[in-house]
Amino acid sequence: MSPKIHPPRARRVLAAAAVLLCGTLAACGADGSGAAAPGKPSAAATRPAVTPTAPTAPTTPAGGSAAPTLPPGPGGAAPVFSHGKRDGGKRVALTFDADMTADQDERAARGERFDNPQLIATLRRLKVPATVFMTGKWAEQYPAQARSIGGDPLFEVANHSYAHHAFSTPCYKLPTVPLKGARADVERAFDAFRRAGVKNTVPYFRFPGGCHNDAVLRAIGPTKATAVQWDVVSGDAFAKQAGPVAREVLSQVKPGSVVVMHCTRSAAPVTEEAIRRIVPELRARGYEFVRVSDLIAGR
Repeated sequence: MSPKIHPPRARRVLAAAAVLLCGTLAACGADGSGAAAPGKPSAAATRPAVTPTAPTAPTTPAGGSAAPTLPPGPGGAAPVFSHGKRDGGKRVALTFDADMTADQDERAARGERFDNPQLIATLRRLKVPATVFMTGKWAEQYPAQARSIGGDPLFEVANHSYAHHAFSTPCYKLPTVPLKGARADVERAFDAFRRAGVKNTVPYFRFPGGCHNDAVLRAIGPTKATAVQWDVVSGDAFAKQAGPVAREVLSQVKPGSVVVMHCTRSAAPVTEEAIRRIVPELRARGYEFVRVSDLIAGR
């Protein structure tokens, strides 16, 4: 039996909890438009995402391997991808943000865990392909895990900035990357992956907090990365129970969906348990799990 769909009041509670996460975790919002509910990171973030009709040939940005990307937007701006084809079959991409910010090194040194090896082990056991959006700081803190994830053909590693600073404001009080430094920040994260020995990197970038505007899309355009948002928010940020997280995902998934979750034990402790509920149910509904690159290739 499928879990119950949350009533509107419960959805509002989950959305409010997600906002609390934005200071430390990457993806918050009600959709993949770049606007995080209930806040308004930027005016441009509320506009529809750029959705070109066909992917370009594989490209290789700084540090990234060949993978399908979307054509650039006006003025060479990075294109934005939020979900795959709705009529392309029951395919869904699970994405996991592996977050670390510049001020969390000391907390990690004291024993706080920003990784989640059990989650990765469960994805492997269940044979679930996934895209991991990793900050450069995370790769530096956990290089062995970053290499392992990046060396597994089940997964692909995408860019989530170097230290999880905002690329446009307002954005949940995150420190800000200056516009002139946006491209360098993306490239610095790819460099961190390369130093850690991460092999299977792809030319995709996820804005911390989902916050972006037209100017920053143009600024990172030369990296030739496709900006990847989402259309399903899991609500795993700071969740205490796996059931509500699973129900939230199962109530929102559509063909072509991109689900945002987290690979960060300290701030998303029930994600692995939620995955053990989500995966069999979606498979029972006829869904196939794919990576973001598979959805982009199928546009």
